[in-house]
Amino acid sequence: MREIGIGIVGGGYMGKAHAVAHSAVGAVFETALRPRLNMVCATTDARAEQYRAAYGFARATSDWRVLVDDPRVEAVVIAAPQALHREVALAAIARGKPVFCEKPLGETVEDATAMTEAAESAGVVAMTGFNYVRTPATQEAIRLVRSGAIGRVTWFRGEHTEDFLADPETPANWRTRSRANGTMGDLAAHPINCALALMGPIESVLAEIETVHATRPGPDGPEDVTNDDQAQMILRFANGAMGHLHASRVATGRKMGYAYEIHGTAGSIRFDQEDQNALHLYRAEGPEAGRGFTKILTGPAHPPYGAFCQGPGHGTGYQDQIIIEARDFLAAIEAGAPRFPTFRDGLDVQRVVEAAWTSSDEHRRITLTRDT
Repeated sequence: MREIGIGIVGGGYMGKAHAVAHSAVGAVFETALRPRLNMVCATTDARAEQYRAAYGFARATSDWRVLVDDPRVEAVVIAAPQALHREVALAAIARGKPVFCEKPLGETVEDATAMTEAAESAGVVAMTGFNYVRTPATQEAIRLVRSGAIGRVTWFRGEHTEDFLADPETPANWRTRSRANGTMGDLAAHPINCALALMGPIESVLAEIETVHATRPGPDGPEDVTNDDQAQMILRFANGAMGHLHASRVATGRKMGYAYEIHGTAGSIRFDQEDQNALHLYRAEGPEAGRGFTKILTGPAHPPYGAFCQGPGHGTGYQDQIIIEARDFLAAIEAGAPRFPTFRDGLDVQRVVEAAWTSSDEHRRITLTRDT
């Protein structure tokens, strides 16, 4: 075992999650690399010091360049707004430091492309933070699909629906400003990543994207909402299957509606993140009278559940997903090669998001081009 100095840019919601994950990952997975919380960066010195004391970092700064330049910071986690992702990542890559960047990878496809090409050219480990695809249940779903357990897949439905902006009287905030902070940039990226993991490349997309509440209360009166509230996408996958994606931040009653359903010629799979420790599997076999969906409770037989708990059905939670991400990041650094989801996987998601926007703006189906 050896220690590795971790620097985290951003100490808010996701910054805290990554700090907790890197504090716990060595004990949960007995990793060869043991993270040391070296430095945290926030927008002000006072806020950075607050995070340092709360999370157990050795040092704090309000300048991300100080963090990236410090030789004691050996790997960088970017948990700041996406407007900073490209600049911070490129600076870290230029110094040969592994980078873990929260989704979306950048504000634009151009950002994501520049980041991906820089990482690949430099041979630097670079990974994107899609945490929901890492649950033991979804990992089992991926295994089942790839093993042919439900036959040839014919259809996929995915969603990420929440209701944190369902009330039109909720005041305007940073989430209601800038296209990159809208539903397509924030929520839709997750089910797109899930679709790519379960079904493979997306060949074409036909999308509708809209703002449901055009204005929200602001400090000086009504403020225009400059991004999207919800979207729907009709997909065609390269394997020939049809698909549909829905993303919304105004889905009243939904709290963590990251859900999917997959139909195959020999069975079906259903999953809902609000019940993240269960996977529902239907097998088209045996007498019709005895068929039905089986609820599979995850347990030690579904990696990496066993690292957290030896009791089947006891369950893992949101923070455990981030600990799994930390495990994957450390393993990638040790091996010298990134693990899924890489920067290129993040770029693939960004390309689908851009295609959806073009489709919605131009009212036509968009065919995606794939790298050769």
